[in-house]
Amino acid sequence: MAKEIFMPKLSSTMQVGTLLQWFKEEGDTVEVGEPLFEIMTDKINIEVEAYEEGTLLKRYYGEDDEVPVNYVVGFIGEPSEEVPEEPPGDADADGENKNEEMKEIDEEAIAVKPNKEGIETGKKVRSTPAARHLASKNGLELAEIEGSGPNGRVQVADVEVVLQSAPKATPLAKKVAKDQSIDLSNVEGSGPNGKIYRSDLSRDEQSELQATSSAKRVKLEGISKVVAQRMQESASTVPHVTINTEIDMSEVIAMRKSLLPIIEKQTGHRVSFTEIIIKAVAHTLQKYPIINASLVGNEIVYHHVINIGLAVAIDNGLVVPVIKNADQKGLAELTTNSKTLTKEARDGQLKPDAMSNGTFTISNLGMYAVDSFNPIINQPESAILGVGRITEKPVGIDGEIVLRPIMGLSLSFDHRIINGAPAAAFITDLKSMLEQPFELLV
Repeated sequence: MAKEIFMPKLSSTMQVGTLLQWFKEEGDTVEVGEPLFEIMTDKINIEVEAYEEGTLLKRYYGEDDEVPVNYVVGFIGEPSEEVPEEPPGDADADGENKNEEMKEIDEEAIAVKPNKEGIETGKKVRSTPAARHLASKNGLELAEIEGSGPNGRVQVADVEVVLQSAPKATPLAKKVAKDQSIDLSNVEGSGPNGKIYRSDLSRDEQSELQATSSAKRVKLEGISKVVAQRMQESASTVPHVTINTEIDMSEVIAMRKSLLPIIEKQTGHRVSFTEIIIKAVAHTLQKYPIINASLVGNEIVYHHVINIGLAVAIDNGLVVPVIKNADQKGLAELTTNSKTLTKEARDGQLKPDAMSNGTFTISNLGMYAVDSFNPIINQPESAILGVGRITEKPVGIDGEIVLRPIMGLSLSFDHRIINGAPAAAFITDLKSMLEQPFELLV
C-alpha cells in the first residue's frame, strides 16, 4: 500500500513550510533515511528524510510552493500502485474532508467574498488544497471564483474554468497588467490565438513598468518574513526604553590574552569577547531576576533558568540560538557552545530546540563600526543587550588624559515590568564585572 509523505511540523509555531527542492524524481527508488526534499520553515532550512522505502510515485508540489503542515506532498510505494492525481484532502462525494487533520487547516483557508459592488458580504469561501495551489500559482483570488462543490467549495475544476475563460497572456504581460491595473480583456493580443505579449500593452504602460520592474525584487518569506513580523510586533506593543554605558575593556583584553592558549588547547576554539560578555551577563542576571523575566498575559514570569540567546546574522535574516543554563558554565564550555551554535546557524543546521526557551538576548555588532544602537526586544523576553565596538577613547584617570579601549553597551528593556532603577543597577553591576573580570573566575 502506498504511503503518504507529509509536510512535517517542526515546531509549535510552524504552520506552513516552503518546499525548496526535491532530491528525488518521480519513479526514483527511495531508501529509508535518504533525503527526500528540503524545506524552509519560519526558523530554519532542513532536509526531510524518507521513513519508508520504495518508489517515489507522486510529487504534488514544486519548488517555492508553500504547504501547510501535515499536508500530503507525495507518495512512496510499489511502481504498479495507483495514487491520487490531486493532493489528498479534497472533498469526497459527501463533501467531507478525507483527512481530519487537513480539515482543521482547510477550515481556516477561507476568504471574504465580495458582492458585485465589491462590498464584503461576510460569506466564507471554502476551497480544496489543490484549488488553492492552482489559484495561487496563477495569481487568482479565490474570493472571485464561484465554487461548484458542497456549500460553494471551490475545486480544481472551478479554477480551471476561470483560467480557460481568462485572456491568454504571457506571465510578464500578466504582471504588467496586475501592477498597472490593466484589464487584459480590453487588450488585443498579437500572439497565436490572440495571446497577449508585453509589447501589446501601450508604450506608456511599458515605460512605467520598466521603471519599476528593472529593480531587483526579493519576496519577503521564511525566516526574513517571521523576523520582520516579530520585530514589528515587539516595537509596536512593547514600550522600549534604552539606557547606555561605556566599559573600559583594558582588563578584559588582558584576561582574554591570558586565557587564549589555555582555552584553545582545551576546546580547539579561541575565546572571544562575546563569550566573556555572555559569562558576565549570566553572572549579573542572577542578582536581577526581573531582567530575566517575561510578561505573559497579566503575569510576570520569573524564569528559574538563565538561557542566553545570541543574535546571529545569516544570509536571509536573523536567528537567535540559545545557550542553555549559561550561568552554570565556564568560559571554555561557553566558547564551545557559542562557536558551535553560530556555525550551525550560518550553515542552516540549527534544530528548533536550539532556538527555544531563551530568557535574555545579546546582540553583538562589535565587529562593525558601531559604537551603540537601540536593539529591539526579542519577545517574550523583557530585555536585550546591544554590544558595540571597542575603540580607543581619551578618558580622565587620576587627573591625566589617557587613551583606553572603550566599548559601548545598550540595554533595551520592557518598561511595563522593568523600571529604570533596576535596569540602571543591572547595567552598572555589569559594567563593574567587565572592568574587573577576574571575579568571573572565582
